[in-house]
Amino acid sequence: MNSITKDELIIWLNHLAQQQPLIAPKDVDGVLLYKPVKNSAEIVLNYIRPKMSAKEYFFPPTEQLFTIDKNNQSVIIHETIPDERQIIFGIRPCDARGLGILDNLFVETEPLDPYYIKRRTNTILIGLACKAMGDTCFCNNMGITPDNHQDMDVMLYEIDDHYFVRTITDKGRSVTEDLHAGSDSLIVADAACCNHPKDDRSSDEYSSLSDYQSLQQNPQSWPAHFTDEYWELMSERCLSCRICAYVCPTCRCFIVRDEDLHTNGKQYERIRCWDSCTGVNYRKTAGGHNPRPNKGQRLRNRFYCKFLYYQEQYGPQACTGCGRCIDSCPVNIDITEVLGYLNK
Repeated sequence: MNSITKDELIIWLNHLAQQQPLIAPKDVDGVLLYKPVKNSAEIVLNYIRPKMSAKEYFFPPTEQLFTIDKNNQSVIIHETIPDERQIIFGIRPCDARGLGILDNLFVETEPLDPYYIKRRTNTILIGLACKAMGDTCFCNNMGITPDNHQDMDVMLYEIDDHYFVRTITDKGRSVTEDLHAGSDSLIVADAACCNHPKDDRSSDEYSSLSDYQSLQQNPQSWPAHFTDEYWELMSERCLSCRICAYVCPTCRCFIVRDEDLHTNGKQYERIRCWDSCTGVNYRKTAGGHNPRPNKGQRLRNRFYCKFLYYQEQYGPQACTGCGRCIDSCPVNIDITEVLGYLNK
């Protein structure tokens, strides 16, 4: 298979960064995040996965939807559709699959989301296959592999001191065919793919996950566990901090509110912000009623939404097996533990 060397990769990335905004894994005070970079020197190439997913570059934590100008009896609305282009390099297969899952809601289901769609259209995804799985990764149990090129525009596979390059879409071809970055040896491999290392952990390490494989194929078993005492017991640990939703590549709950732009009531903005069904006030109505007043009900909804409701309404299950929620939960609520219980 044709390939590029690491030096050629660095030249290429520098060239990409000069052409349009480049986002890549970057060390920010000891925390690995997808962040804008100015050149390849800022990019981390040897990593498991960033702390946060790439979701925020398509569905930001806070974004302005439009502004409202009031002048006497006149009201003018200015919609703020994003128009910037970007390249995300080094996106892991679990994060690219997360975007594919979000597409089912924001792109393929009415009402369509113009903000998300514009960012997806204007973004090129250059994936980097995982050389090994992290301690809490379980993507292989969610139908994804560490070298999965699904939802990518370009896919890179690191083998020894070379990177094999696979072009998948026309958007990907626009950067692999034209951007030689001063090197005559950047060669694109259009069809072949590498046999990349898979999960080498023993089955005993994640026995609950191997059990989960049959549950993934039989979501009809979930309703029978809806009233189980298990949810209240599990929720005794939950802090309702919502970190699990914020680090997740597929959680997409949000709240919309209007804010005064400090113009003496002449201009306002409508903003959309991340939210989570585990939050105390998420379902509270204007009259004060909360249909999910207990933590157990809210925690249960998070799992049913990801593995049953989303699948029923939009097609795929809303989990990529990235394991971020396991790593980030301050009270050790483990999604694989929950899935193992539901499969008993």
